[in-house]
Amino acid sequence: MNILVENISSSASEEQLKKLFQAYGSVESVHFIKEKLTGIQNGQAYVRMPSDDEAEQAISGLNGTDFEGQQIRVKQEEGAEFPSGDFW
Repeated sequence: MNILVENISSSASEEQLKKLFQAYGSVESVHFIKEKLTGIQNGQAYVRMPSDDEAEQAISGLNGTDFEGQQIRVKQEEGAEFPSGDFW
């Protein structure tokens, strides 16, 4: 399942976010969204979890929680065109 995480602190890393989600199960990939021109992360990331059950538990368990000093929003991303190739 593809998950969108919003309101992420600029100090957070992909590894920290992956570790947070791994408490709920297997994480296939984590990708921070970055501004096209500057390359600076914009506070959003995609997390891909292969198990829908584990992903739903992660969404329920993590939505609205504190992560690196920010209250994150976590939801299922439906119909998203996930980055591929050089961007993923």
